[in-house]
Formats: sequence, structure tokens, C-alpha cells
Amino acid sequence: MPAIYTYWISTALLSLLYLTSAYVYVAKGDWVRQVLAELGYPGYLVPFMIVVKVLGPAAILLRISTALSDLAYAGMFYHLLLSGLAYIGVRKPSGALPAVVGLVLLAASFITQNAARVGPSPYVQTMF
Repeated sequence: MPAIYTYWISTALLSLLYLTSAYVYVAKGDWVRQVLAELGYPGYLVPFMIVVKVLGPAAILLRISTALSDLAYAGMFYHLLLSGLAYIGVRKPSGALPAVVGLVLLAASFITQNAARVGPSPYVQTMF
């Protein structure tokens, strides 16, 4: 039972993190482009990232397909890892904090998903 609560709380918070980020990308596009430029990324990534930041949590929450959900987890993992490393690479470690929090939430959600969902992921060892 605690694994089910862990899954839903961590998944809800991870989704909130991603959807809030997508909102910021829409509402403050110029500022986001400036921050991305400081990290060495081109501004044309902003519209693509808005779509990804909405579809990733949707794939996990709706779980239309277990394979698609697992792909969303993998994409989020790489996004959060590279985001955190980008901030560390430009010597702004405080900017990496949301990515670290996201990675913790992502790990908790991924590890406990089989306890809370029908159609288990083949990539998660059954621990609970």
C-alpha cells in the first residue's frame, strides 16, 4: 500500500514540475530563450520542449501503452540528467536543483509503478 501512495504522489509532483515548466516556457518565452542561450542551447528548442513537457507527463498519467509510458520515463530521465549537467557545466549548480528534485521524483515513480498500475512494466523489478 505505501508503494501505491509513493507512486501517485511522486508522479503527481513530477507531472506538476513538468507542466509548470511548460507554462513558464509559454508565458516567459523570451526569458527562457535567454537562459537557454546562456547554457549554449538554441532558442528554437523552446516550442519543441513545450510539447515534450506536456506529452511526457500525459504519457505516464494516461498510460495508453506501457511501452509509451516507459519511453516517456526514459526521455524524462535523459532530459533531467542533461538539464542538471548543463547548469553544472556553466558553474551554476543552484540551477540544477529542479533537475535533481525531478530525478528523485522520477526514480520513485518509475520504481513503484508496477504496484499501482495494471499492465506492469517489464523494466521494473518487483520489490513491493
